[in-house]
Amino acid sequence: MKKSSTSILNVHISNLTYIKTLNKIKSWIKTKKRHYICVANVHLVMECQKNKKLLNAVNKAGLVTPDGMPLVWLSKIYGKKNIERVYGPTLTRKVCKLASKGGYSIFLLGGKKDTSKKLKKTLSQKFSSLSIVGTVDTPQRPVPPKRNALIVKKINLSKADIVLVGMGCPFQEQWMAENINKLSNSVLIGVGAAFDFITNSVRQAPSWMQKSGLEWLFRFSQEPIRLAYRYTILNVIFILLITRQLVYSFVLKKDI
Repeated sequence: MKKSSTSILNVHISNLTYIKTLNKIKSWIKTKKRHYICVANVHLVMECQKNKKLLNAVNKAGLVTPDGMPLVWLSKIYGKKNIERVYGPTLTRKVCKLASKGGYSIFLLGGKKDTSKKLKKTLSQKFSSLSIVGTVDTPQRPVPPKRNALIVKKINLSKADIVLVGMGCPFQEQWMAENINKLSNSVLIGVGAAFDFITNSVRQAPSWMQKSGLEWLFRFSQEPIRLAYRYTILNVIFILLITRQLVYSFVLKKDI
């Protein structure tokens, strides 16, 4: 594990701020290094507990940003005082601003039918000089092999510097890990629900709820049936597992 990260249930959360994240992206583009970024919240951490392949994929990422406030709080408990939440939708906007100023090109991959095109329109209106060189929706997940080969070819032909991947957890993390070596010099960023939030397809929680760690409650109220398991059972299990980790770390002084 890197010294600049914190192990939260064996998921290596990077010690990041938005500025550090954007600087790393710029560095990768300039040096033509292929990397992917996972945007991690409690849901992703819990998915990693039952899927070792996914855990390995996440831990091989160039960066794993603390998207959820519980991961920020836990990182601070472990001594990472300068960490801040690097939230998928906000990171998406900041990356687009960076790309528009730096002349970097962006490819939009993910979302339901016509979502990526709608996102392109929204981002182009906000960032007039932004170069969006391609869009592909992924309503079927995981992406079928034949379609995936066409997607990889389209991304490579576009010569995109950055690919924003909005397939949702765990599909986007698995897709990035499986396809990073098939792509030529693109930086991949799995941005989760950012596509839906930025296009206003799904309402976003007020900023005070985001900062206080209550965004999950707002999202649960919007989609109770779809999110019931994630925000009830998984959250309770997460609390139990984290309590055990903290006891072993600070009381028993052991690794688990």
